[in-house]
Amino acid sequence: MSEIGGGSDPPSPPLSVTSSEASKSSGTGFDANRIAEVKAWLVSQFDAAGKDVPDFEYTPRSIAHLHNIATLSQAKTQAAAIVANDFRQKAAEYRSQAARIREILEHVGLVQESLPSNVVSSSQVLASVANLLNIRDTELSSFLVAMADLSLRKTAVEEKRAKVQQESKELLDYTRKAIARLTYLKRTLAQLEDDIPPCEAQMEHWKTNLAIMESKERQYMQQYSNYKAMLNRVGYSPEISHGVLVEMAEHRKDLEKKTKPILDTLRSYQDLPPDKALAALAIEDKKRQYAAAEKYLEDVLQSALASSE
Repeated sequence: MSEIGGGSDPPSPPLSVTSSEASKSSGTGFDANRIAEVKAWLVSQFDAAGKDVPDFEYTPRSIAHLHNIATLSQAKTQAAAIVANDFRQKAAEYRSQAARIREILEHVGLVQESLPSNVVSSSQVLASVANLLNIRDTELSSFLVAMADLSLRKTAVEEKRAKVQQESKELLDYTRKAIARLTYLKRTLAQLEDDIPPCEAQMEHWKTNLAIMESKERQYMQQYSNYKAMLNRVGYSPEISHGVLVEMAEHRKDLEKKTKPILDTLRSYQDLPPDKALAALAIEDKKRQYAAAEKYLEDVLQSALASSE
Protein backbone atom coordinates (compact mmCIF):
# COMPACT_ATOMS: atom_id res chain seq x y z
CA MET A 1 0.00 0.00 0.00
CA SER A 2 2.07 2.92 -1.29
CA GLU A 3 -0.51 5.44 -0.11
CA ILE A 4 -0.07 4.43 3.55
CA GLY A 5 3.28 2.84 4.24
CA GLY A 6 5.36 3.99 1.27
CA GLY A 7 7.51 1.85 -1.00
CA SER A 8 6.38 -1.31 -2.72
CA ASP A 9 3.54 -3.36 -1.30
CA PRO A 10 4.65 -6.42 0.63
CA PRO A 11 2.90 -9.66 -0.17
CA SER A 12 -0.39 -9.74 1.68
CA PRO A 13 -1.25 -12.86 3.65
CA PRO A 14 -4.22 -14.92 2.57
CA LEU A 15 -7.41 -13.30 3.84
CA SER A 16 -9.84 -15.33 5.95
CA VAL A 17 -12.77 -14.68 8.27
CA THR A 18 -12.83 -15.89 11.88
CA SER A 19 -16.00 -16.84 13.63
CA SER A 20 -15.61 -14.06 16.23
CA GLU A 21 -15.20 -11.37 13.59
CA ALA A 22 -18.16 -12.75 11.66
CA SER A 23 -20.32 -12.69 14.80
CA LYS A 24 -19.27 -9.09 15.54
CA SER A 25 -20.04 -7.90 12.06
CA SER A 26 -23.31 -9.79 11.66
CA GLY A 27 -25.20 -7.10 13.60
CA THR A 28 -23.66 -4.13 11.77
CA GLY A 29 -25.08 -4.94 8.36
CA PHE A 30 -21.66 -4.93 6.67
CA ASP A 31 -20.10 -7.76 4.66
CA ALA A 32 -18.08 -9.79 7.19
CA ASN A 33 -15.75 -11.17 4.51
CA ARG A 34 -14.85 -7.70 3.29
CA ILE A 35 -14.25 -6.41 6.81
CA ALA A 36 -11.94 -9.34 7.60
CA GLU A 37 -10.02 -8.91 4.34
CA VAL A 38 -9.63 -5.16 4.90
CA LYS A 39 -8.44 -5.66 8.50
CA ALA A 40 -5.89 -8.31 7.49
CA TRP A 41 -4.62 -6.19 4.61
CA LEU A 42 -4.28 -3.07 6.81
CA VAL A 43 -2.36 -5.03 9.46
CA SER A 44 0.04 -6.45 6.88
CA GLN A 45 0.69 -3.05 5.30
CA PHE A 46 1.22 -1.15 8.55
CA ASP A 47 3.37 -3.96 10.00
CA ALA A 48 5.59 -3.72 6.93
CA ALA A 49 5.93 0.03 7.55
CA GLY A 50 6.58 -0.51 11.29
CA LYS A 51 3.42 1.32 12.39
CA ASP A 52 0.17 0.47 14.11
CA VAL A 53 -3.16 0.54 12.36
CA PRO A 54 -4.96 3.78 13.35
CA ASP A 55 -8.42 3.60 14.83
CA PHE A 56 -11.27 4.66 12.56
CA GLU A 57 -14.93 3.92 12.14
CA TYR A 58 -15.88 1.06 9.85
CA THR A 59 -18.68 2.35 7.58
CA PRO A 60 -20.02 0.75 4.40
CA ARG A 61 -18.38 3.48 2.34
CA SER A 62 -14.95 3.18 4.00
CA ILE A 63 -15.03 -0.63 3.86
CA ALA A 64 -15.95 -0.57 0.16
CA HIS A 65 -13.22 1.97 -0.62
CA LEU A 66 -10.53 0.12 1.36
CA HIS A 67 -11.57 -3.22 -0.13
CA ASN A 68 -11.15 -1.80 -3.64
CA ILE A 69 -7.71 -0.45 -2.70
CA ALA A 70 -6.72 -3.80 -1.16
CA THR A 71 -7.86 -5.74 -4.23
CA LEU A 72 -5.95 -3.39 -6.54
CA SER A 73 -2.85 -3.52 -4.30
CA GLN A 74 -2.83 -7.32 -4.23
CA ALA A 75 -3.21 -7.47 -8.01
CA LYS A 76 -0.32 -5.05 -8.48
CA THR A 77 1.78 -6.94 -5.94
CA GLN A 78 1.24 -10.22 -7.76
CA ALA A 79 2.06 -8.60 -11.10
CA ALA A 80 5.21 -7.02 -9.63
CA ALA A 81 6.28 -10.37 -8.17
CA ILE A 82 5.87 -12.05 -11.57
CA VAL A 83 7.88 -9.30 -13.30
CA ALA A 84 10.56 -9.39 -10.60
CA ASN A 85 10.89 -13.17 -10.94
CA ASP A 86 11.21 -12.79 -14.70
CA PHE A 87 13.87 -10.10 -14.29
CA ARG A 88 15.80 -12.25 -11.81
CA GLN A 89 15.69 -15.19 -14.20
CA LYS A 90 16.88 -12.99 -17.08
CA ALA A 91 19.64 -11.51 -14.90
CA ALA A 92 20.85 -15.00 -14.02
CA GLU A 93 20.87 -15.93 -17.72
CA TYR A 94 22.74 -12.74 -18.61
CA ARG A 95 25.32 -13.39 -15.85
CA SER A 96 25.90 -16.94 -17.04
CA GLN A 97 26.18 -15.73 -20.64
CA ALA A 98 28.62 -12.99 -19.60
CA ALA A 99 30.74 -15.53 -17.73
CA ARG A 100 30.80 -17.80 -20.81
CA ILE A 101 31.74 -14.89 -23.11
CA ARG A 102 34.46 -13.78 -20.69
CA GLU A 103 35.85 -17.30 -20.64
CA ILE A 104 35.88 -17.38 -24.44
CA LEU A 105 37.63 -13.99 -24.59
CA GLU A 106 40.26 -15.18 -22.12
CA HIS A 107 41.00 -18.23 -24.27
CA VAL A 108 41.52 -16.09 -27.38
CA GLY A 109 43.50 -13.42 -25.50
CA LEU A 110 40.94 -10.61 -25.79
CA VAL A 111 40.58 -9.86 -22.09
CA GLN A 112 39.78 -6.18 -21.36
CA GLU A 113 42.98 -5.75 -19.36
CA SER A 114 45.10 -6.88 -22.32
CA LEU A 115 43.43 -4.58 -24.88
CA PRO A 116 44.68 -1.06 -25.66
CA SER A 117 42.89 1.84 -24.07
CA ASN A 118 41.59 3.19 -27.37
CA VAL A 119 40.03 -0.17 -28.21
CA VAL A 120 38.38 -0.28 -24.79
CA SER A 121 37.07 3.27 -25.26
CA SER A 122 35.74 2.45 -28.72
CA SER A 123 34.07 -0.69 -27.39
CA GLN A 124 32.43 1.27 -24.57
CA VAL A 125 31.23 3.94 -27.01
CA LEU A 126 29.89 1.23 -29.31
CA ALA A 127 28.09 -0.42 -26.41
CA SER A 128 26.67 2.91 -25.24
CA VAL A 129 25.40 3.68 -28.73
CA ALA A 130 23.87 0.19 -28.94
CA ASN A 131 22.13 0.70 -25.59
CA LEU A 132 20.98 4.14 -26.69
CA LEU A 133 19.53 2.73 -29.92
CA ASN A 134 18.03 -0.17 -27.96
CA ILE A 135 19.62 -2.93 -30.07
CA ARG A 136 20.77 -6.32 -28.79
CA ASP A 137 23.98 -6.61 -30.81
CA THR A 138 26.59 -4.45 -32.53
CA GLU A 139 26.09 -5.69 -36.07
CA LEU A 140 26.14 -3.06 -38.82
CA SER A 141 22.69 -4.12 -40.03
CA SER A 142 21.28 -3.59 -36.53
CA PHE A 143 22.80 -0.10 -36.42
CA LEU A 144 21.40 0.70 -39.88
CA VAL A 145 17.93 -0.51 -38.94
CA ALA A 146 18.07 1.45 -35.68
CA MET A 147 19.27 4.58 -37.52
CA ALA A 148 16.49 4.22 -40.11
CA ASP A 149 13.95 3.84 -37.32
CA LEU A 150 15.42 6.87 -35.59
CA SER A 151 15.23 8.83 -38.85
CA LEU A 152 11.58 7.88 -39.27
CA ARG A 153 10.85 8.93 -35.71
CA LYS A 154 12.69 12.19 -36.33
CA THR A 155 10.60 12.83 -39.45
CA ALA A 156 7.41 12.09 -37.52
CA VAL A 157 8.52 14.42 -34.72
CA GLU A 158 9.31 17.16 -37.26
CA GLU A 159 5.88 16.74 -38.85
CA LYS A 160 4.23 16.94 -35.45
CA ARG A 161 6.36 19.95 -34.64
CA ALA A 162 5.34 21.68 -37.89
CA LYS A 163 1.70 20.85 -37.16
CA VAL A 164 2.00 22.18 -33.61
CA GLN A 165 3.69 25.33 -34.89
CA GLN A 166 0.85 25.83 -37.40
CA GLU A 167 -1.73 25.29 -34.66
CA SER A 168 0.20 27.68 -32.41
CA LYS A 169 0.23 30.26 -35.20
CA GLU A 170 -3.52 29.87 -35.70
CA LEU A 171 -4.13 30.09 -31.96
CA LEU A 172 -1.95 33.21 -31.82
CA ASP A 173 -3.96 34.74 -34.66
CA TYR A 174 -7.21 33.84 -32.91
CA THR A 175 -5.83 35.29 -29.67
CA ARG A 176 -4.93 38.55 -31.37
CA LYS A 177 -8.36 38.77 -32.93
CA ALA A 178 -9.97 37.97 -29.58
CA ILE A 179 -7.89 40.67 -27.88
CA ALA A 180 -8.88 43.18 -30.56
CA ARG A 181 -12.52 42.18 -30.18
CA LEU A 182 -12.25 42.44 -26.40
CA THR A 183 -10.71 45.91 -26.72
CA TYR A 184 -13.53 46.99 -29.02
CA LEU A 185 -16.15 45.59 -26.63
CA LYS A 186 -14.51 47.35 -23.68
CA ARG A 187 -14.47 50.62 -25.60
CA THR A 188 -18.13 50.13 -26.56
CA LEU A 189 -19.00 49.31 -22.95
CA ALA A 190 -17.24 52.47 -21.74
CA GLN A 191 -19.11 54.53 -24.33
CA LEU A 192 -22.42 52.98 -23.28
CA GLU A 193 -21.62 53.66 -19.63
CA ASP A 194 -20.92 57.30 -20.54
CA ASP A 195 -24.28 57.46 -22.33
CA ILE A 196 -26.16 56.15 -19.29
CA PRO A 197 -26.51 59.50 -17.36
CA PRO A 198 -28.00 61.53 -20.25
CA CYS A 199 -30.25 58.62 -21.18
CA GLU A 200 -31.45 58.34 -17.59
CA ALA A 201 -32.13 62.09 -17.52
CA GLN A 202 -34.08 61.80 -20.78
CA MET A 203 -36.00 58.84 -19.35
CA GLU A 204 -36.90 60.86 -16.24
CA HIS A 205 -38.06 63.74 -18.46
CA TRP A 206 -40.19 61.36 -20.50
CA LYS A 207 -41.63 59.83 -17.33
CA THR A 208 -42.55 63.29 -16.04
CA ASN A 209 -44.17 64.20 -19.36
CA LEU A 210 -45.99 60.87 -19.38
CA ALA A 211 -47.38 61.51 -15.91
CA ILE A 212 -48.52 64.98 -17.02
CA MET A 213 -50.11 63.55 -20.15
CA GLU A 214 -51.92 60.90 -18.10
CA SER A 215 -53.23 63.61 -15.78
CA LYS A 216 -54.35 65.71 -18.77
CA GLU A 217 -55.97 62.65 -20.29
CA ARG A 218 -58.01 62.04 -17.13
CA GLN A 219 -58.95 65.73 -17.03
CA TYR A 220 -60.02 65.76 -20.68
CA MET A 221 -61.99 62.56 -20.25
CA GLN A 222 -63.79 64.10 -17.28
CA GLN A 223 -64.53 67.25 -19.27
CA TYR A 224 -65.74 65.15 -22.17
CA SER A 225 -68.09 63.26 -19.84
CA ASN A 226 -69.38 66.56 -18.39
CA TYR A 227 -69.98 68.07 -21.83
CA LYS A 228 -71.70 64.92 -23.01
CA ALA A 229 -74.01 64.97 -19.97
CA MET A 230 -74.73 68.67 -20.57
CA LEU A 231 -75.64 68.02 -24.22
CA ASN A 232 -77.89 65.16 -23.15
CA ARG A 233 -79.65 67.48 -20.71
CA VAL A 234 -80.30 70.17 -23.35
CA GLY A 235 -81.57 67.56 -25.82
CA TYR A 236 -78.66 67.55 -28.22
CA SER A 237 -78.48 64.68 -30.63
CA PRO A 238 -76.00 63.84 -33.39
CA GLU A 239 -78.72 64.65 -35.97
CA ILE A 240 -78.50 68.38 -35.11
CA SER A 241 -75.76 69.63 -37.40
CA HIS A 242 -74.31 73.09 -37.90
CA GLY A 243 -76.46 73.72 -40.96
CA VAL A 244 -79.64 72.91 -39.04
CA LEU A 245 -78.62 75.26 -36.23
CA VAL A 246 -77.93 78.07 -38.74
CA GLU A 247 -81.33 77.54 -40.41
CA MET A 248 -83.11 77.58 -37.03
CA ALA A 249 -81.24 80.78 -36.09
CA GLU A 250 -82.42 82.42 -39.33
CA HIS A 251 -86.01 81.35 -38.61
CA ARG A 252 -85.65 82.75 -35.11
CA LYS A 253 -84.53 86.10 -36.53
CA ASP A 254 -87.52 86.10 -38.91
CA LEU A 255 -89.88 85.36 -36.03
CA GLU A 256 -88.27 88.11 -33.93
CA LYS A 257 -88.86 90.54 -36.83
CA LYS A 258 -92.51 89.47 -37.03
CA THR A 259 -93.08 89.66 -33.27
CA LYS A 260 -91.28 92.98 -32.80
CA PRO A 261 -94.18 95.15 -34.13
CA ILE A 262 -96.57 93.28 -31.83
CA LEU A 263 -94.30 93.88 -28.85
CA ASP A 264 -94.01 97.56 -29.81
CA THR A 265 -97.80 97.76 -30.01
CA LEU A 266 -98.08 96.14 -26.58
CA ARG A 267 -95.63 98.61 -25.16
CA SER A 268 -97.71 101.47 -26.63
CA TYR A 269 -100.65 100.34 -24.56
CA GLN A 270 -98.74 101.14 -21.45
CA ASP A 271 -99.37 104.86 -22.07
CA LEU A 272 -103.20 104.40 -22.29
CA PRO A 273 -105.45 105.61 -19.48
CA PRO A 274 -106.34 102.86 -17.04
CA ASP A 275 -109.55 101.47 -18.52
CA LYS A 276 -110.04 98.05 -17.16
CA ALA A 277 -112.37 96.73 -19.84
CA LEU A 278 -110.37 98.00 -22.82
CA ALA A 279 -107.10 96.93 -21.24
CA ALA A 280 -108.43 93.41 -20.67
CA LEU A 281 -109.60 93.17 -24.29
CA ALA A 282 -106.25 94.45 -25.56
CA ILE A 283 -104.36 92.04 -23.36
CA GLU A 284 -106.43 89.10 -24.51
CA ASP A 285 -105.89 90.08 -28.15
CA LYS A 286 -102.13 90.40 -27.67
CA LYS A 287 -102.02 87.04 -25.85
CA ARG A 288 -103.71 85.37 -28.80
CA GLN A 289 -101.26 86.99 -31.19
CA TYR A 290 -98.31 85.95 -29.01
CA ALA A 291 -99.61 82.36 -28.74
CA ALA A 292 -100.09 82.25 -32.51
CA ALA A 293 -96.51 83.49 -32.98
CA GLU A 294 -95.13 80.88 -30.57
CA LYS A 295 -97.12 78.14 -32.31
CA TYR A 296 -95.74 79.30 -35.64
CA LEU A 297 -92.18 79.23 -34.24
CA GLU A 298 -92.66 75.69 -32.93
CA ASP A 299 -94.07 74.57 -36.29
CA VAL A 300 -91.07 76.03 -38.08
CA LEU A 301 -88.64 74.33 -35.69
CA GLN A 302 -90.41 71.00 -36.02
CA SER A 303 -90.41 71.23 -39.80
CA ALA A 304 -86.68 72.09 -39.76
CA LEU A 305 -85.86 69.08 -37.55
CA ALA A 306 -88.02 66.81 -39.71
CA SER A 307 -86.27 67.98 -42.88
CA SER A 308 -82.80 67.41 -41.31
CA GLU A 309 -83.73 63.84 -40.30
